[in-house]
Amino acid sequence: MINQGHISAEVHHGISTITFFHPQSNSMPGDLLRSLAAEITNAGNNENVKVIVLKSEGEKAFCAGASFDELMSITSFDEGRHFFSGFALVINAMRKAPKFILARVQGKAVGGGVGIASAADYAFAHESASVKLSELAVGIGPFVVGPAVERKVGTAAYTSMAINATEWQSASWAREKGLYAEVFPSIDALDQAISSLAEKLSASSPAAMRQLKEVFWSGTEQWDSLLMERAEMSGTLVLSDFTRNAISKFKAGSR
Repeated sequence: MINQGHISAEVHHGISTITFFHPQSNSMPGDLLRSLAAEITNAGNNENVKVIVLKSEGEKAFCAGASFDELMSITSFDEGRHFFSGFALVINAMRKAPKFILARVQGKAVGGGVGIASAADYAFAHESASVKLSELAVGIGPFVVGPAVERKVGTAAYTSMAINATEWQSASWAREKGLYAEVFPSIDALDQAISSLAEKLSASSPAAMRQLKEVFWSGTEQWDSLLMERAEMSGTLVLSDFTRNAISKFKAGSR
């Protein structure tokens, strides 16, 4: 399953829609993370693109975080650092893209999925899109995605999620904390709202939006190095017997 899944991108009327998919609840192996980061960077550099919409396929899960299959296959620190740096690359690509990124969160988001939603400039969600930072429950910690989540929801909410790692928080809770800008009762309403805002932004001033994005992300200039340092922390912990046993138990059950 590690090598399954895909990333697609298409541009229409100034709107780049980037879609990711993996058969295991849109969990993300390292190759998909790097492909996703590359597509986001390409869209950011494309003069024909005015706004980016980031979404996943399926209905029940937006993104289940790291691929457990790949986590279990890691046998060295270098492999661990390389894997977790994939999430760092995606978050930094989203941060540095000079275009607004709208996220479509149609289902549950776990771990790295919460990080991706947090790194979006504006997140739309379905009411089923509950969130959980499950990393501590498998002996790691939300180190790489932590800065993005904390920036969006604040230190108190981030701390609560990171410590209570087995507890789901509802989409309404995520909206109250600022992770989601809007929450909708139906997929149709969700998609209509995304389409409406994307069309408005595609007709807005590219220079003004670029400068606004720089202002929004001011103070994060050190994230290129910070998130890689955090990837090293996770890369070390994933090799421990505690973590390997915990991941095995999670694989036997559910996220």
